[in-house]
Amino acid sequence: MPEYKFFHPTEVRYGDLDPQGHVNNAKYLTYFEQARVYYLIHLGLFSKDQSFMDIGLIVADIHIAYHAPTHYGDEIKTGVRTKKIGGKSIIVEQAVVDVATGKEMAKGEVVMVTYDYRAQKTIPVPDNWREIITKFENGG
Repeated sequence: MPEYKFFHPTEVRYGDLDPQGHVNNAKYLTYFEQARVYYLIHLGLFSKDQSFMDIGLIVADIHIAYHAPTHYGDEIKTGVRTKKIGGKSIIVEQAVVDVATGKEMAKGEVVMVTYDYRAQKTIPVPDNWREIITKFENGG
């Protein structure tokens, strides 16, 4: 498992369950999204009172691999790390992890494109974002 320097606590809600009694696969998208937003807040690239129109990111692609079922009451956390910063995209790896055992319940990769919502076009990854993310991921 890659080293995650950022984790967000994730609550398994009763409404997240499917008829089989485990977390529905689609809910992992929500867990990933919530953790990504808090990752950006942690890095100072987004704030809770900021408009999502100003965040400058749009999800272009997501892949998730499911390794074990997650159940109501399980204590889990969602890790986020930046794998690669391109010219106009950021690739993020994420994992839902069992807090007690460290076992990966699901992991995925998300491609986000830097985007100007008002102009409706892609934009280069801002230099300050590149610097902040790289410094954080490299332990600086």
